[in-house]
Amino acid sequence: MFPAFFHHLSLVLYQVLECVGVNPWVVERRRHTFLHREAEWDVHDHQAGRDVTTFHFGSQSEGTTTPGLQSDTDMLYTYNPINIMFSWADWQRGRGNLLMVRYDDTPPQHYLLQLIDEDVPQPVTHIDDPDCVTDSQGRVFYSNMAVVRAWAAQWGDEHIRHGPSNSPSKDWDFVSALYCKTLPSEIMSWFTRMQHGYWPSKKTLQAAQRCGCFLVPDGHHGSVNQDIEWRITPNLIERLLMFSLNMVPIKCLVVLKMLKKQEFVKYIHCENCKFTTFLCKTALFFTLNRTPPTLWTKHRLVECIVRCLQTILEFLNQGICPHFIVEGVDLFDGKLCRDCQVSLEQAIQGMIQDDMHVLFHLQSDDLGQRLMALPHDVRPYPGDDMNAGICGKLFKDLFELYLKHVRWVCSRLCNNAGADVITSLKNEINILESLAVNARTTQYDKNYIKFIVKCLMSVKASVTSSSCIQSCDPLPQDIWQLYSESLNTDVASSKLKLASMHYCRGELQRAASVLNEVEFDLDDSVQTVCGCGRQPYKDELSKAFCEYTVQNDSHKQLTKKLAFCVRFLREEKFCAPRFMWCEMYRAVGDDVDHRDRNDRQWMDWAEVDARPFLLYLQYLTYRGLGVRHRQLEAFHRLNDIVTSDKLDQLYHPETVLNLSGHCWELEGDVQEALHAYNTSLRNRPRNNAANWHKQRLELMLNN
Repeated sequence: MFPAFFHHLSLVLYQVLECVGVNPWVVERRRHTFLHREAEWDVHDHQAGRDVTTFHFGSQSEGTTTPGLQSDTDMLYTYNPINIMFSWADWQRGRGNLLMVRYDDTPPQHYLLQLIDEDVPQPVTHIDDPDCVTDSQGRVFYSNMAVVRAWAAQWGDEHIRHGPSNSPSKDWDFVSALYCKTLPSEIMSWFTRMQHGYWPSKKTLQAAQRCGCFLVPDGHHGSVNQDIEWRITPNLIERLLMFSLNMVPIKCLVVLKMLKKQEFVKYIHCENCKFTTFLCKTALFFTLNRTPPTLWTKHRLVECIVRCLQTILEFLNQGICPHFIVEGVDLFDGKLCRDCQVSLEQAIQGMIQDDMHVLFHLQSDDLGQRLMALPHDVRPYPGDDMNAGICGKLFKDLFELYLKHVRWVCSRLCNNAGADVITSLKNEINILESLAVNARTTQYDKNYIKFIVKCLMSVKASVTSSSCIQSCDPLPQDIWQLYSESLNTDVASSKLKLASMHYCRGELQRAASVLNEVEFDLDDSVQTVCGCGRQPYKDELSKAFCEYTVQNDSHKQLTKKLAFCVRFLREEKFCAPRFMWCEMYRAVGDDVDHRDRNDRQWMDWAEVDARPFLLYLQYLTYRGLGVRHRQLEAFHRLNDIVTSDKLDQLYHPETVLNLSGHCWELEGDVQEALHAYNTSLRNRPRNNAANWHKQRLELMLNN
């Protein structure tokens, strides 16, 4: 029996979790966001000629996290040219074939991968390769250390390894894996075991049978063959199970993670021992399987948490934690010694006997304080600022990733020596459009490809226009179709490039008309996004944008509230104001040697935040039209940005200061112009066009 107050506490806890991001709205956003991220990686790899598939697994992609849990992001890569053979019938000619084999003493969940000839179905008997190991029987196996060495070579001293995962920081986990389309017997037996439980449903089990599994480079900690063992992991089945859950078990799992992070860790004293998030998920799965669906309601949430803790107690008491799916595996093995198991068992028993008062002491997301504040001091989701902030950040980060991809494509095409950029853009667009109609392409892939194609159309339109302006040729008729199809990539950048093209062609009234349209749309609900790899000094999300994402989650709707930074390649320079050409040649002396990997992709271009560029272009346009009051209005608004804390919220503050300096020059105030350029240089001493402008003005003053 459970205390009567559990009913009320459950309802309060349920509501509190709604307010910290554990609600259907945010969970669904997280899942769709990371599925879109998978699409971005897949398209990127396809364009780079890499036959790789990327998956996001874990808390972030499942929606089982909160800001306070600070969960990392898990990515798994599979190298598709490798064919994993479960039996000889799986052999394929021309593929890198690896046969799953075991010794008599190979630990559960582990296999060795034997090299098989790609021309005939027979074992490779000799190979001169440091990534392969030959055993006493002459069999050649692929070493899991090959993956570790590859990651270490890429990241050097920053390389961190935990089991099969490798990363350059604590915020990311990268796992290289091999996909096996055939489920081995220790997974197939799970389907038989599940026939007698309450969960998963028959529909979910049928879908799970179509999932394959992965082999990750992680040998058993106590094995003599540790460096050539690969561990099977059913990540796709686990994700399918998580996606099938309603909110009560999801909230239950989040609370278990909070307890693990804050409380369980106090009772695990051995250096190499840990109680993992996966153990929490395993306990949830077993509890769901054993208990009727009628238990999993919001007024019994605390009871569900207790039952999961009782499942953990059972495992601790037995000294064995079975894997929910893979038969014969003890998840405590190598993770939690017996002394720590006993210590943790006593602690969890105490929590249950104390009627779960521990919940009121949870610090993550101020959960305990929020529990005590209810029912009078809480706002309903999704209007809670935390929920809106979570969603806003998800979409901002997603589009930054998209823009990095566009930048990478442009950099690759521009660096292709001897190639015509317009032709290269046309070919790239054709390749992407062909990929979009491929039968294997998912809807997420199609949506992403559509966005990238529009971005590239904008670049193609501008490059073509620049060439025509340079040669004084008329614009081809199809150029307007390119501009038209690319204008809704976001609310500002493509339109600003169109306005800039009109300005450079002397079509000032047309430029002013487009600028007025951008000005009307560029309100406070618009969020600035850039893919340059920089982050503003004050990387603040627009509150209005975050609130907008509460009601709108489609990419078509969201792009109406996003303003990308405006980028001009050198091939587009005749569509950019002449003063901005200096941004394309900003290096002085050895500045190029002081660019990081992100800088090298864009610092030979001109790039500027949308809002200040709008004002700069308005200043130039109305100056040309002789509309002095509109010119001065734009001038004062631009100066308001560079002289306020708004400057700290820009991606390219040094460029904006340079544009301000140019306006001061045109106003005839050389000293203010110099002040702007000096401020720009204090912001970015190197790789800054202000060096050229300052030298030019100082020479002028000295003469």
